[in-house]
Amino acid sequence: MAEDRLRTYRGKRDFGRTGEPSGRATADGGGRPRFVVQIHDARRMHFDFRLQVGDVLKSWSVPKGPSADPADKRLAVPTEDHPLEYEDFEGVIPKGEYGGGTVIVWDHGTYEPLSHDRRGRPVDFADSLERGHATFRLHGAKLHGEYALTRFREGGADGEEAWLLVRKGPARPGHGTPDPRRARSVRTGRTLAQVAAGTGGDGAP
Repeated sequence: MAEDRLRTYRGKRDFGRTGEPSGRATADGGGRPRFVVQIHDARRMHFDFRLQVGDVLKSWSVPKGPSADPADKRLAVPTEDHPLEYEDFEGVIPKGEYGGGTVIVWDHGTYEPLSHDRRGRPVDFADSLERGHATFRLHGAKLHGEYALTRFREGGADGEEAWLLVRKGPARPGHGTPDPRRARSVRTGRTLAQVAAGTGGDGAP
């Protein structure tokens, strides 16, 4: 249940200070699963890549962000599960709080699970992630096409778990990872600086 899966998420946050959603009323809503990519200007700038799996968002920190070039193998480090409402979160996490910094929604949309076994039979997406390899097709405002997440290092005493996020198929010219400081929110058209200053955007994607 989401209550159990969000225990780590809630334990790291003081919802009396941060505007992040607590997730207490989360429901998956049915339909095609969702994804979101947020740019997070915290202690280190990074992209947060999140896929809806059941009633939570499975999440990875991607320092360089997703790329439309299959030659780019992006490091993706798992983070705690987030509530589904986090797809819409954009704002400033107060200094001193976990993840303190500015967040914008760079892209969001739906995805199609594509994982299958050696005989070509569909595999449950949660199971494919558990096994360490999952493929999916993104239908976002900015990201489109087939991607794969592959675990290449198990977590444990020797270090943290690590994955690779890779675009599959032909590259899309002109659709590389943006400069995060110039990138605009798909929701409001604002940059990180505008969100941090509380000013409006121009509606650009």
